[in-house]
Amino acid sequence: MSERDTSKIDSIIDQYGADKELLTSIFDEIQNEYGYLSRFALTRVSERLGVPEGQIYAVATFYKAFSLTPRGRHQIRVCLGTACHVRGAEAVLRRVERELGIEDGESTGDMEYALETVNCLGACALGPVVTIDDQYYGEMTPAKVAELLEKHRAGEVGK
Repeated sequence: MSERDTSKIDSIIDQYGADKELLTSIFDEIQNEYGYLSRFALTRVSERLGVPEGQIYAVATFYKAFSLTPRGRHQIRVCLGTACHVRGAEAVLRRVERELGIEDGESTGDMEYALETVNCLGACALGPVVTIDDQYYGEMTPAKVAELLEKHRAGEVGK
């Protein structure tokens, strides 16, 4: 399905009654469908909801959950909140970056993984915490990162 096919975008907008109060839900659905919020999709939402493009972009860029560029299929998040930080989250992050060959905010060349840092994942007692998609992995160490990614790639965890 082409990202320039308005029928799917229109269908998502119609699902929410073309209600501009539900803009973030519309964005979430579009991003789930295409992997990111393309310029074309944002323009179409603007047209259909009668909301100026500037406001559309303001909302899309305000929330870290939304991406204006294609992201990898699996989202890896590394918590850098205080509890995780004091337990070595920076070293965990550096190992993830080395293993994947990318930095915070980037996706792997094969679009399999995207990496981002967050301020809190709400699992402070398990810190440092890494998530892959919606699966939490606590008490991470740099050594455990390599093992986790190997198992994930092999389909042994989280897929």
